[in-house]
Amino acid sequence: MAVKTYKPTTPSLRFTTGPSFEEITASRPERSLVSDLRKRAGRNARGVITVRHRGGGHKRQYRRIDFARDKFGVPARVQSIEYDPNRSARIALLCYADGEKRYIVAPLEVKVGDVLMSGPTAEVRAGNAMPIERIPLGTQIHNIELEPGRGGQLVRSAGVSAQLLAREGQRAQVRMPSGEVRLIHVRCMATIGQVGNPEHARLSLGKAGRRRWLGWRPAVRGSAMTPRDHPHGGGEGKAPIGMPSPKSPWGKPTLGAKTRKNQRTQDQIVRRRSKKRR
Repeated sequence: MAVKTYKPTTPSLRFTTGPSFEEITASRPERSLVSDLRKRAGRNARGVITVRHRGGGHKRQYRRIDFARDKFGVPARVQSIEYDPNRSARIALLCYADGEKRYIVAPLEVKVGDVLMSGPTAEVRAGNAMPIERIPLGTQIHNIELEPGRGGQLVRSAGVSAQLLAREGQRAQVRMPSGEVRLIHVRCMATIGQVGNPEHARLSLGKAGRRRWLGWRPAVRGSAMTPRDHPHGGGEGKAPIGMPSPKSPWGKPTLGAKTRKNQRTQDQIVRRRSKKRR
């Protein structure tokens, strides 16, 4: 995918970039795999906002994606590469030999007309899915399961891939895009290759309105609020963002404070993700 730029006929277009969509081969989704997507605006079942700064945005329809890749031994031809408004990656429509159609996250090297397969006997090539115990060490993978049969949950966004490092007994070491090394059961499924649309990270929205189209609402700085509304608020003139440490609106420490509470999978992390360079 190439990144498209615009003539700066307005101030916002000077910095706006967008996808060229040159890899897209179908303009309408498969009707049997589309369902309505209700907007929730960051609210739970009681109508209480649990995720701030969400709401509005363009109307969307949800494309049901086959993250499990559990149709073993049946060849499938790639019928089209399509745009999905619900994710950064492109999706590929597979037409199986028995007539069934399913969507998958489109790998980088997969094109229309390619034949893909899933299962332990599948060939090691981009787009094929197989158990981790069958994948050669050093291979790039994506759409990785955390539990056998649960469906892929890891490494699904545009342009990312993980690497299979080692196997020992019933566990395999996989290096995530963040640099974290995690233990995953060898019977978990994974798809060969890198997720497509790698240029997504280079896109620039260019204006606030385009972010609103994506369903994001404005975020007000805590230092611009009153002391009643935020721990950083109030004071004469500009003040530091919190003493002794930065806080959330509810007084919880932020900007570096550890928030991980999932002790159940603590022993599955071999190495923590690498820190961002400043």
